Order: sequence, then structure tokens, then C-alpha cells
Amino acid sequence: MAPTRRILITGGTGFVGSHVTGLLSAGPAALDSPQLRLLVHHRPPALDDTGRVEVRHGSLRDPRSLRGVCDGVDTVLHLASLIGGSPADCAAVNDAGTEALLAEAARAGVERIVQLGTTAVYRDEPHTGAREGEPELGPSSPTSVSRLAGEQRVLAAGGLVLRPHLVYGPGDVWVVPALVDFLTAFPHWIDGGRARTSVIGVHDLARVVAALALRPELPRGAVLHAARPEPVRVRDLVEAVCRELRLPPPEGEVSRARAAALTGADRDSLVRRRLSLLAVDHWYDSSRLWQLLDMAPTSDFARDFAVGATWYRSLLARRTEGELFTTR
Repeated sequence: MAPTRRILITGGTGFVGSHVTGLLSAGPAALDSPQLRLLVHHRPPALDDTGRVEVRHGSLRDPRSLRGVCDGVDTVLHLASLIGGSPADCAAVNDAGTEALLAEAARAGVERIVQLGTTAVYRDEPHTGAREGEPELGPSSPTSVSRLAGEQRVLAAGGLVLRPHLVYGPGDVWVVPALVDFLTAFPHWIDGGRARTSVIGVHDLARVVAALALRPELPRGAVLHAARPEPVRVRDLVEAVCRELRLPPPEGEVSRARAAALTGADRDSLVRRRLSLLAVDHWYDSSRLWQLLDMAPTSDFARDFAVGATWYRSLLARRTEGELFTTR
């Protein structure tokens, strides 16, 4: 019988983390069911009644609050990050907070660490089927600069870093809402929507993280891309968003250069970055991850995206304004 896993989850009540926590705590209690410990800062979790989930209150901003959080744990799932905010705030959570967590893990003898990273740590340029290690690093925002610093600490400690690109599904307040804002401000196809992009639904990403947490062995000091095996055309992504959220589709077609001129992207590096996410290939080879786990996504993209449609419609009905495209 495999030993019972004792898993610490940071960000266990967040977008991805709540789905991971739900998967790992689901099902009837058994001798080999994983024991979970959630590091909680603000949001109180909805706990199961099996006694398998323990809550510790602490903050990545306060190293003293992390004392003992890794005691008795064999695996750390570091899923927490600060997205947006000042450079100092981002550095305090994503870099210094990760450093403090790793120090506690080392003190407690924990060597199995999985961190949820991001492809936003790469330089903003075309990526077409890029494998791990190929894209040049070059984060462009305080969020991604600090997240890269944290990722590098995890890799140096022998941990595993997952890098998804665009994550959609119930709980997403970044990708699809920002895309809707862009379409509202600029309702036109850019180069016909032919650019390809890597996406993954939150349910599949949670399945991947949970499977890694329960594996007997993990790659050490490695990066793995986390995406659907095949890229999605931007046109297919936009059509799915418009169809499921009952929005009018874009009209007409403009070139990327014309779109840059009309949106001011040629004068603003941040707008240029946002535009490139829709106009330039950003897709990543994720075959190593799926082969390692001997898994596949649960359904095709269109059906998987439709699962979160009701949640998105409810969210967008409550929104009054938003950014053009979230800078990661």
C-alpha cells in the first residue's frame, strides 16, 4: 500500500487551488487518502467533514506566520501568487514569500515541491510549439518579474514548476473577463484570428496538479508546460467566448499593424503586450507533462469551455468596468 500523502497547499482557496483541494479531498475517507493542510490568509475555506483538511492561518508576507507550517508534510503545492499590485507588494509575496516558504520546507525536511508558475516569465515574442527551456526569459510586469524570481528559487531547491499560459474556467477573473474587455473596446478580427495560443481548463489543470502531488516520484529542478496538447486558434477561443457568453462576435478584419495603430499599441509597451496575446502565436509543447502522467484532457476545448459558461455570465453581469487585458 502506498504511504499516505501529507500535503501542504498554499493558495488552496484560490482559482486553481480550490479545484485542487476539492479533488484531493473528494471521495470517501480511506487509510491512503491524502491529508491536506491549507495555508489560509483571508478567505475561509469550505471544509469537508472527513477530517482530512487542516487549516493553518498565515501569510507569505509574514515569514514568522509560516513557522511550523511544513512540519509533518511530505509535499508542498505552492499555488499562491499575487497578480497585480506594486512592484514591492509583488516581490514581497511572489519572491520573498516563496523564499520564506522554502526555508520552512527545508527546515522540516520537505523535498517534494510543486509550484504553479506562468509562461508570462518568457520574453514577449512568437512562441510556436516551444519546449521547456527554449523560450528566452524576459518578464515585462512586476507580477511576472517577481513570479520568475520565486520560480527560480523553487527550481534551485529541486522543486517542479508548472507553467500554464491561459487558464479558463469557473473562478477565472483574469483571462476571459479581460478578453471580453478587449472585444468590447476593439470588436474586430486581427489577422483573421489565425494566431494560435495555449490554453487549459482549470479542471484539467487541477487534475494535473493533484496527480503530481500523489506520484511516488517527481522530476527535480524541472519546468513543465501545462496546456492542452494542441493549441487553440484565437478565432476559436473568441468564438467560444462570444457563443457561451452571448456576446456579438467581432466584425471585419484588420492587420496587426493596423490594430496596433488604432489601439495605441505602437506607443505603449503594455498595450502592445496585450495585443500580441491575440495576434501572435503563444503556444507551448506540453507533451512531457501528459506523457509523465499518462493522462489527457477530459474533453475537447469547446465542450470544456462551455462548462464554465454559466459562471462567466454571472461574473460579467456583476462587473461594471475592467482592464483591456490583464498584464501578467
